[in-house]
Amino acid sequence: MAVDAPNPLISTQKSSDSGLQVALHPLVLLTISDYITRHTLRRQQGPVVGALLGQQNGREITIEHAFECLLAEAEDEIVLNQTWFEERLQQMKDVHKVPALDLVGWYSILPASGPQPVHLPIHRQILHSYNESAILLGFHPTAALGGSAGGKLPLTIYESNYEAEELATAIGEDKEMKDGESQLALRFKVLPYSVETGEAEMISVDFVARGGGNATAVDGTTKTPAVEKSEPSSDKGKGKTRASKKSEEQDPEASKADEQQILSREDEELIASLTAKANAIKMLHARINLIAIYLQNLPPSYILNVVPEDVEPTDKKYTPVNHSVLRSIQALLTRLSLLVPADAVAFERELMSEQNDVNLVSLLSTLTQSIKDVRETGRKFAIVDTQKGIKSKSDRSGGPWGGSGSFNGVMGVGDLLS
Repeated sequence: MAVDAPNPLISTQKSSDSGLQVALHPLVLLTISDYITRHTLRRQQGPVVGALLGQQNGREITIEHAFECLLAEAEDEIVLNQTWFEERLQQMKDVHKVPALDLVGWYSILPASGPQPVHLPIHRQILHSYNESAILLGFHPTAALGGSAGGKLPLTIYESNYEAEELATAIGEDKEMKDGESQLALRFKVLPYSVETGEAEMISVDFVARGGGNATAVDGTTKTPAVEKSEPSSDKGKGKTRASKKSEEQDPEASKADEQQILSREDEELIASLTAKANAIKMLHARINLIAIYLQNLPPSYILNVVPEDVEPTDKKYTPVNHSVLRSIQALLTRLSLLVPADAVAFERELMSEQNDVNLVSLLSTLTQSIKDVRETGRKFAIVDTQKGIKSKSDRSGGPWGGSGSFNGVMGVGDLLS
């Protein structure tokens, strides 16, 4: 079995010697994964390259934002389009002023072995023109495809530095030193990193964790408009329409169920929120039951506060005592008193007042709807009653002309005398 040769661009020095600490934000991971997905689905040519924005305070670096870059070919090497990159970088700096962000490195797709010679021109360009201590974030798609849920992130962060050429050559190999020739070679070291999440980023992370929420396109069209558009003028089509209307009148619940199959965006968000709260309550209930079962199965000496010798021996198997868990439970019980308000009477009074306000608003809404329904019923009754009065008066007068003393609405002598 052949053993893969070590990557000559990877330094043999320990990464702990530099003392560099990197804090990676989830928003950068979302941006990189989105760019790689679009690049793959669109079958675009060329490498995946982007810039990393963050803050650098001494040996502490934060990676907070990222954006993709436009590449150009110069002297058979793939480098950044300098004009476009400088304009884009300035735009990102103008947007992210508080806190002020700057270029801290770049990212690309790398094999598991590390950077390759094709990545050196871009890295040297960034080192010479923008940041002398730029880092490289390498994303490994093969590790992402084969990795399991909850495993290590498929990425590696590298720090670059110039090392003496003789350190990278084989031991015992003689090399002639020439005047003016650089004896330093660019090498990369793997850096440890930690993931930091802000409150604003939790919204995006939660959105992605729930599967995109409402990002899935829903076809809101139904069959009813299609039937109306394709309704023919023949009796056959009218018969079908009448049959469908008759079936809807016979089974109104089925038609309502069909209309309610497609939920609005607000309904989906409400269902997702209620589901998350229900799952949280179920988890809390399960954890409380677990603590209760653990405490019930402890030896009697820990529950009844008695001497172990005074307890009668039994065949029951008790839970092994873990003092660390018991201290955590005691700390939890101690914190529960902080959740209870100091003035319980005032708290109950305020809670009752808010509940009464909610019930009052609900009652007023019901009364308003009832008054609206009564007014609508009265209006309809007045219209029907007026039509009945006109019809009965016409029947008593003996014709549509309103009697012998009037003709076509014109008053006569009989009308004046009466």
